[in-house]
Amino acid sequence: MLIPTIQALQTLGGSGTIEEIYEQVVQLLNLPDQVLEITHGSTSQSEVEYRLAWSRTYLKKYGLLENSARGVWSLASTSVNPDNLDAREIVKAVRDVDKKKSIVSEPSDEPSEAIETSDELAWQQQLHRMLLSLDPNAFERLAQRLLRESGFIQVQVTGKSGDGGIDGVGIARINGFLSFHVLFQCKRYQGSVTASQIRDFRGAMQGRTDKGLLITTGTFTRDAIKEATRDGAPPIDLIDGEQLIQRLKELGLGVKITMIESVEVNTDWFTKI
Repeated sequence: MLIPTIQALQTLGGSGTIEEIYEQVVQLLNLPDQVLEITHGSTSQSEVEYRLAWSRTYLKKYGLLENSARGVWSLASTSVNPDNLDAREIVKAVRDVDKKKSIVSEPSDEPSEAIETSDELAWQQQLHRMLLSLDPNAFERLAQRLLRESGFIQVQVTGKSGDGGIDGVGIARINGFLSFHVLFQCKRYQGSVTASQIRDFRGAMQGRTDKGLLITTGTFTRDAIKEATRDGAPPIDLIDGEQLIQRLKELGLGVKITMIESVEVNTDWFTKI
């Protein structure tokens, strides 16, 4: 995925979000849904997303990519030629530097794409298992809290049987002036949401709102993503398991972040007294 990541960013004009890079790489490699639906271990992240995260990290360490605090990745130089790059050389160079910095490298029997630290994987897997263990009502309440913390108002969980899968309603506010009603649906499982499920959700929205939101602990098929933004149909925003976990982390919901203080004695300072 190293070279395709560079090619994707070039196609995108030199920069792009993680989602944009993902979509472009999928198109470049013409990856089928069967591949996109493969999850990485017991996490909510797909194997493709995991390998792309590996690619971005190694390319950044190699000096070919940069990323901003807003999650936008960009090419460090627009003159880079993918045809002149050797993926194995990039991996070797980065690992050599890491070893010199006394960073613990992956065991030799580990796949090269395993770049996330064990701690990072551990908390994501633990949180994903926790989400899957929630009963449906608790997961709906979590979605309600998530939307409230994200700026929605008048968020209500309906959960009515026979309501076409509508689990709740809320009002999204934009800059304190504009607002629009949103119907949301929660799917707590590890599988992939399909295009037909998106169409069913949209059918339940008919005549009630112009905007939908579908939250899942799993993933979305490529056709589902296309269906959600199909021209001429009410749009549906999608939040997959990986995005849900990251959003919970950002909002501090069920996730506690501990900052570690590092203190270093400046010996040069004392010699100048």
